[in-house]
Amino acid sequence: MRKSDLRPMLATLIDAPFDDKEWIFETKWDGFRLVAKTGGRNGSLYSRNGNDVTKRYAPVAEALDIIKRNAVIDGELVALDAEGRSRFQLLQNALKGKARLRYYVFDLLFLDGRDLRRKPLLERKGRLHAILTRHPLVHYSGHRKRHGKAAFNKARRAGEEGIIAKRAASLYHSGRRTKDWLKIKADQEQEAIVVGFTEPRGSRQHFGSLVLGVYDKGKLVYVGHSGGGFSREMLATLHARMMKLRTDKKPFTDVPHEDRTTWIKPRLVCQVKFTEWTREGEMRHPVFLGMRSDKPARQVRRERA
Repeated sequence: MRKSDLRPMLATLIDAPFDDKEWIFETKWDGFRLVAKTGGRNGSLYSRNGNDVTKRYAPVAEALDIIKRNAVIDGELVALDAEGRSRFQLLQNALKGKARLRYYVFDLLFLDGRDLRRKPLLERKGRLHAILTRHPLVHYSGHRKRHGKAAFNKARRAGEEGIIAKRAASLYHSGRRTKDWLKIKADQEQEAIVVGFTEPRGSRQHFGSLVLGVYDKGKLVYVGHSGGGFSREMLATLHARMMKLRTDKKPFTDVPHEDRTTWIKPRLVCQVKFTEWTREGEMRHPVFLGMRSDKPARQVRRERA
């Protein structure tokens, strides 16, 4: 099996839910996308770029031994809060055993050596459901037919990130972003590259805010400063990582508010939520949610509906 076969199919962002009898609608989980291989003593896990991350998520890999068939499965690893909602910012603590992990699986790519990616989505999901047994860590991610607006409203009331709309007969295109899968978000979120940090003020330690950028037409552009959403532990941990990446090279030709800024090499990727995009192409009130280890900086683009 090629590494490219382990890269997940991606969804295209749109701005509103819809109803359609030819589509199904799933919860959009707020976590890390992971593709799993099962059939051995323990399973193995791969990031969205096809990199083996089994050791990093060992409890999930061990839980996959409930699946006795040789399979390749697509899913999302999430951390749950006290109300059972997926929360991206809890993932760092979950990996240290401080929060509940759950691996929601929603597609079956291969089964016993047979490539199922050319089979319709609903057939693949049916076969996936048939090979699963109950486990606290591994759960089947169900769907709703036709009624996307109701699915979206339910997800929003539950405090989830949104929904994924999928054409019921869609094939699986590994590593490709298509319009057969669409994502509709309840709140605006964006992956961003950390390119610098400002000095702390008052009683705050380590740093004040992160300077953020994304790639646009191959060029790194400024999209905002984020100073909220950090725990004391994250301030210290992230500051230590950034200090190792310091550079004298500015990432942008025009940077607003660059006084007291330390620049770093554009290697680190984080997730932020924000209220809206300004006319200048900046995020209004971005709040830090957590670091992303599943996506290289060169792939970070502004998401547009």
